[in-house]
Amino acid sequence: MEQFVRTKLLLGEQKIKKIFESKVTVVGLGAVGSFAVEILARVGVGNLTLVDFDVVQESNINRQLYALHSTINIKKAELAKNRVLDINPNCKVKTFDVFVNTDTLDTIFSETPDIVIDAIDSYNPKLRLLEYCYKHNIKIISSMGAALKTDPFSIKYADLFETHHCKLAERLRGDLRSLGISKGIPCVFSEQSPQIKPIPLPEQEGKKYGKNGGPKILGSTPVITGIFGILLANKTIELI
Repeated sequence: MEQFVRTKLLLGEQKIKKIFESKVTVVGLGAVGSFAVEILARVGVGNLTLVDFDVVQESNINRQLYALHSTINIKKAELAKNRVLDINPNCKVKTFDVFVNTDTLDTIFSETPDIVIDAIDSYNPKLRLLEYCYKHNIKIISSMGAALKTDPFSIKYADLFETHHCKLAERLRGDLRSLGISKGIPCVFSEQSPQIKPIPLPEQEGKKYGKNGGPKILGSTPVITGIFGILLANKTIELI
């Protein structure tokens, strides 16, 4: 197809054929995941499984590819599928509008992909996904914390157990070691220390979570989160 001529010129016939035949699962379609999916669709990945249970909110517009005023309250998985098919109508797209946990992982991975991109921003689902893929010998590349960072040149690729200056990675290392995992999970992370502290949710919104006020708001921009997603996609293409 003409739309892939330039990609084929750069990579060659054999490599582009592998990309067309590849199967990639992206879990989490927010700030990082939406950019990863964009690159995979435009380079010609032939089979995409997209996983996200959430809808677009107005606060997503500053950094998420699917977030527009016209898409508020629409499911991210639905929006992602429609965009992928508009980019490449020949791509086979499957979506799972589910929350990732131990009850849903077998369903999500009823067919084993060539590689998984973990772009989840919730801790427990991320931990369960990494454990599942590692113990089922499913290749996975994970995104560490992209929020609270501002320097694109500090973004690196390494094994999760060799990262630094990332609180999320530090916490994951401890929990993964307790599960018998101490290496073998590649990730994208930032060497930059957090530039600001998280802030609490507004009082009215935080009340529904009880005394602790619920999750904190993490400042972020589309520059850093977008680069995280693009690097995850690039490494996925390299591995394919």
